[in-house]
Amino acid sequence: ALNKIVVGAHYGLKDWFAQRVTAIYMAVFTPVFLAIVLFCDKQWAEIFESGCIKFFTFLFFVSVTYHAWVGVRDIWMDYVKLVFVRLALHVITLFVLLGVLGWAVRILWRV
Repeated sequence: ALNKIVVGAHYGLKDWFAQRVTAIYMAVFTPVFLAIVLFCDKQWAEIFESGCIKFFTFLFFVSVTYHAWVGVRDIWMDYVKLVFVRLALHVITLFVLLGVLGWAVRILWRV
């Protein structure tokens, strides 16, 4: 019998799938949103009066954030060999992404 020991964090398939799902969502949302902005006779603030537009835009920003986190985290894990430097880069990346997401949400709900 083969007794293969699998090591690692075991999140590879989940994150691979999440990146594909978030990429598809962003690829669908972007042209739909651009069409709304370009072909709708409403002002910017009027477009966002709809809770539906705000919600789907919020999901877009969450998708971008998670997509970026998985990609950048994998870069740090693959190419930064010193553990303390990699950990510091993970923390910095996480704080920057969460900060930008918070900023986007604040702007989105202020419109």
